[in-house]
Amino acid sequence: QVQLVESGGGLVQAGASLRLSCTASGRTFSTYAMGWFRQAPGKEREFVAAINWSGGNTYYADSVKGRFTISRDNAKNTVYLQINSLKPEDTAVYSCAAGRSYTYTQLTKYDYWGQGTQVTVSS
Repeated sequence: QVQLVESGGGLVQAGASLRLSCTASGRTFSTYAMGWFRQAPGKEREFVAAINWSGGNTYYADSVKGRFTISRDNAKNTVYLQINSLKPEDTAVYSCAAGRSYTYTQLTKYDYWGQGTQVTVSS
């Protein structure tokens, strides 16, 4: 069992940066690939980025490449999502999830989910 808690969201202006964190409980964090997803108002949840267990491999949605960076610190049981040059269309609830492969983009491939953190970008 893995419990995930996200933090770091907030209300920011366009062009700003944020670093989201997702901290896991349990000793098995380092065995999981981790993903970030987001859900904008009125839209389905979508894949954003994922990282493998060691942090050596990452995968991004085309829409966020170049602005988003996923990383992890297994000693702290934490995965991060650095978001630069925020845009109003980045407004969403951002959730982290634990799964078995960083190449998975489908929601159903992830076993554990956090509650999410709200990111709101004003223009």
